[in-house]
Amino acid sequence: MNSNSVKVIGAGLAGCEAAWQLSEAGIRVELYEMKPVKFTPAHKYGGFAELVCSNSLKASRVNSAAGLLKEEMRRLGSLTVPCAEETAVPAGGALAVDRALFSDTVTERIKSHPNITVHSEEVTEIPDGNVIIATGPLTSDGLAESISRLSGGYLSFYDAAAPIVTFESLNMNRAFFAARYGRGTDDYINCPFTKEEYLTFYNAIVNAESAPLHEFDRPRDLHNKNDDFTVYEGCMPIEVLAKRGEETMRYGAMKPVGLSDPVTGKRPYAVVQLRKENSAGTMYNIVGFQTNLKFGEQKRVFSLIPGLENAEFVRYGVMHRNSFLNSPKLLDGDFSLRSDRRIFFAGQITGVEGYMESAASGILAGKNMVRRLQGKDSIVLPPETMLGALSRYISDSTVENFQPMGANMGILPEIDVRIKDKQQRYQIIADRALEALDKALNEV
Repeated sequence: MNSNSVKVIGAGLAGCEAAWQLSEAGIRVELYEMKPVKFTPAHKYGGFAELVCSNSLKASRVNSAAGLLKEEMRRLGSLTVPCAEETAVPAGGALAVDRALFSDTVTERIKSHPNITVHSEEVTEIPDGNVIIATGPLTSDGLAESISRLSGGYLSFYDAAAPIVTFESLNMNRAFFAARYGRGTDDYINCPFTKEEYLTFYNAIVNAESAPLHEFDRPRDLHNKNDDFTVYEGCMPIEVLAKRGEETMRYGAMKPVGLSDPVTGKRPYAVVQLRKENSAGTMYNIVGFQTNLKFGEQKRVFSLIPGLENAEFVRYGVMHRNSFLNSPKLLDGDFSLRSDRRIFFAGQITGVEGYMESAASGILAGKNMVRRLQGKDSIVLPPETMLGALSRYISDSTVENFQPMGANMGILPEIDVRIKDKQQRYQIIADRALEALDKALNEV
């Protein structure tokens, strides 16, 4: 690459961070944002970096996943973190902001930067030249079709994800590793139920409270112009399946066939299986348990699964419209497209989940686009850092059934010593992360 200008599509958190990194490095930026000409169904405010769902950017303390990520962003020269701190409202230990003031502050800094030119128009095709695409989970139809063609169809329009728990929080006295019928390696963790345990679980799940689903969050077929919304049997919520009858889960996600409980030597009445979520084996997802239950209800109900009594949930199940790439097949850890190095992606479309996660990916995409233009190697952050771990997760070719992921301690490498106190353990992990980040930045 030798051009000294970059087009950034989307002025959300990720797009603004990417534009800021580029412009601060002396790169001319053409920033395209379709608001206020056109709004998505979820967006209402005309400013940049609009916070749609909540005004909270989660915990501030560094020994939390969210706090660690924000501290890493600060050291990487973030735009949005200082803007958030300037527009903060009281929220206990969390960083929450006045939404309008936060958006206005980010917008003013972007628009006043001499290296950034803002275009208020919709982009429907991926443009020529150097591009960072940061169009978010509600990417408009025209551009989504263009991205889908570029990615060979590896673009999802609906996020139906099961909960993910940490391995260290599981009670393996109640669960066991095994494969059905002993075929292959023992890759699954199996949580066996007695009939009484199953009936308790069944009654809890059919009476649990679901989260409201907006119309624009319902599954939709982008290519079926006559039928905007489609219900997919393949991503049916486990609670909906349960309501079809007491036995339905035992013939679906909880079927016990081909398994024998090593404690009893008999086939369980029902089984919940957990599958490895990352190559390190620090996280497992609950197979077939995509759900639309409220997060508190998921914690209450799924903790009734034998072995999950004290499970730490690093991601709850979700069901909503969410345009995101199957990034492990498409992107490198620097957020560039493997098949076309002039194109980078940033934000939720890459499979990072959350406000600050999206913004952080924009920082890394922007910095690495700068280095690409300068003929330098990309910045690859250490896996001990939260942003480094996130970028590895979205580009890890071993990840199957890819679903978006937010910042959590479960994606970081374990420490060598066993410390029971969670806050003390997390502080050691955070100290290690920041030390690794500072060392990496000094080297580049």
